[in-house]
Amino acid sequence: MRKLVIVGLSLFSATALAQTGVIRGSIADKQSEKSITGATIELVSDSSIGDTTDEKGNFELGNVPLGRQTIRVSFLGYESATLPDIDVTTGKEVIVSVALVEKFGSLEEVVLVADGNNKAKSINKLAAVSVRQFSPEEVNRYAGGRSDVARLASNFAGVSTADDSRNDIVVRGNSPTGLLWRLEGIPIPSPNHFSTLGTTGSPVSALNPNLLANSDFITSAFPAEYGNALGGVFDLGLRKGNNKEYEYTVGVAAFPGAEAMAEGPLGKKGGSFLVAARYGIVGSLGLAGTTAQPNYNDLSFNVDFGKGKFGDFSVFGIFGNSNIDLIGKEVELSDDDLFATRDEDSFVTSGFGVFGVKHTIDMGSQSYLKTIISGSTSSNGFNQDRYFNLETPSEFKVRWTEVDNTENRITFATLFNSKISKKITFRTGVLLENFSLENTVSDRDRQEDNNSDGQPDFVNLINNEGSYTIVQPYAMGQFRVTEKVTLNAGLHGQYFSLNEEFVFEPRTALTYAINNKSAINIGYGLHHQNVAAPLLFLNENSGGNLVQSNKELDLVRSAHYVLGYDIRFADKWRAKFEVYYQAIDKAAVEKNPSSYSSLTEGADFGFSTDKNALVSKGEGFNQGVEFTLEKFFSKGYNLLFTTSLFESKYTGSDGIERNTPFNNGYVFNALAGKEFKIGKAKKNVFTINTKFTTAGGRYYTPVDLAASIAANYEIRDDTNAYSEQYDAYLRLDLKFGFKWNSNKKKSSHQFYVDFQNITNNSNVFSKEYNRVTQQVNQINQIGFQPDFGYKFQF
Repeated sequence: MRKLVIVGLSLFSATALAQTGVIRGSIADKQSEKSITGATIELVSDSSIGDTTDEKGNFELGNVPLGRQTIRVSFLGYESATLPDIDVTTGKEVIVSVALVEKFGSLEEVVLVADGNNKAKSINKLAAVSVRQFSPEEVNRYAGGRSDVARLASNFAGVSTADDSRNDIVVRGNSPTGLLWRLEGIPIPSPNHFSTLGTTGSPVSALNPNLLANSDFITSAFPAEYGNALGGVFDLGLRKGNNKEYEYTVGVAAFPGAEAMAEGPLGKKGGSFLVAARYGIVGSLGLAGTTAQPNYNDLSFNVDFGKGKFGDFSVFGIFGNSNIDLIGKEVELSDDDLFATRDEDSFVTSGFGVFGVKHTIDMGSQSYLKTIISGSTSSNGFNQDRYFNLETPSEFKVRWTEVDNTENRITFATLFNSKISKKITFRTGVLLENFSLENTVSDRDRQEDNNSDGQPDFVNLINNEGSYTIVQPYAMGQFRVTEKVTLNAGLHGQYFSLNEEFVFEPRTALTYAINNKSAINIGYGLHHQNVAAPLLFLNENSGGNLVQSNKELDLVRSAHYVLGYDIRFADKWRAKFEVYYQAIDKAAVEKNPSSYSSLTEGADFGFSTDKNALVSKGEGFNQGVEFTLEKFFSKGYNLLFTTSLFESKYTGSDGIERNTPFNNGYVFNALAGKEFKIGKAKKNVFTINTKFTTAGGRYYTPVDLAASIAANYEIRDDTNAYSEQYDAYLRLDLKFGFKWNSNKKKSSHQFYVDFQNITNNSNVFSKEYNRVTQQVNQINQIGFQPDFGYKFQF
């Protein structure tokens, strides 16, 4: 009998323990990023559950009730922080990091959200304007997101996508080529499957959000450590694995596919490993917007070796591959296939990889030095065969296009950060990138028939094997002038070896806290970016010799001006207004009067192949106003409304001001989510999330039908470039989810179904000349599309 009682008590204890979760993490000084020993952490709902940070700044709260919880962090001489909306489950420990700010004087408590940082505030302490922090939990929470970080950004003010087929990010009317992707402090190529040289987006992301830490998205006037970008910065960080417990995740979803992830402790110095692999299955489900079968997979990892006498070492990486065969005869005449054409066979391959080694070492009690060395690669191939006399006895095909591009990059970055005092923080560093390119493009499109074989000649447009270097030194500081006034200022430099141009770029941002609920922000930044490589290395036939006449183009220049007002008018509510103006010059245009400008490139998979001997005399501007209203997750629900009203214009060498293709005019997003606790113990959760988006249609250049029929290929009316506009974009998504926490063991199950474009609205994809029908046909984007996913954590 006694044994039965002991067994019963043991089972009861195990069950009770399984009904709770764990919150662990670290506390650090935000300015110096050094650990804080002795900080107090307590659970707001039960003050008996608490802990104090150890000598490494770590803490652990055990037996935490399941569901959304809030913790409070305090330390003498620092502003307190409160972290709400911590989702505690049985399947996985919650690991958070909190950065405390040393008190300037007698400030009131600062309420932080989302894993230790206010979404209105950045991870980068020197980013003060036009910045939005986001969490991986948001990527998976919102409807219509497809587990894609880039699609999450489309919900933020100032961002426009309006394209279901690609995740290109248009920031305030800038071309997607103006976006800078960064990972762990280094620039990286487009982190996407099916990406192409010079672009920053694609149909499918290669970034696994389950490995990401909270990260920053910046839309204007970037701090001095960011360079070679005009439109925006995606500054991503990888989270560390659980350094105390082994945890595993397996799952399957329409987007991104089947997934397996493992993490756990490594070594005796507090190290950890985190690794995940995914394999795409969307093609098997017929949800890709094409009849073809897309194949893609990726592997991501972050290995931290812990802190030793020589500092912290870690290695990280992402590798992905993808391919698809678009067979024209598999396309029905009535199909609106987004990527295939009936008289063409296309074969697409792409690859992406980043591997880096990061080292951080303390330089005294208030400073550190961080150094990263990395290698990255991005490749894409495109072979296309075209059929003539289609479906007749005399049918034949010829090789029409061949593309083989490989970009390899070696990157060295070092950063020194020092907290001089509670009022002054200083940061300086240098970034060096060496690019090695092997680019080949051959095409028959729009070529003459000089050999009289009845077909346009197969002409080599790009044949480049070379390299170039970009060097970017910078220095900046944060000055807390008074309790209410904070000044961020810095200087960024950029050297581009192709044209041997060196530029200096001042950056500054001023924040004035009117009170503890509202603040005014003012920002200015000068930025430069090189013209995209596919344009720089175009070949031109000059006297029988092939020359690259665009290599000497200047860096495109952009000046950003920003004014913002931020207010927290109620508990968990925030509103933000921002007005901006961006002046651009030195864009690439043609010598002779024309409507062309490099500012219009980057909207799809390719770049112009007939723009040689360009000059750096183009101009443009973007201006607009943005509004964000956000209710952070509390009391079981969250809300987000964003509106952007903007204008994006450019001027070519003909002196005529025109719309850019990215001048949607307006974007409106409304998102809402609600959680319902269900079950007898209220430990399980049912969720509903919805998203509504509408935006003005993109501008496009109309097809010259008569000229296209005569030439048997599409000819656009460039004298009326971007004079017509697609119909407005509109989409409504609805997502249902269920989360079940196991009663008997450390595990949890999550399932969702996401109904995207539930109204089946026919949003325009393009209007193109069809060689088969000799008409201008409208192709619509993907209509109603279901998505689903299941995840098991243990």
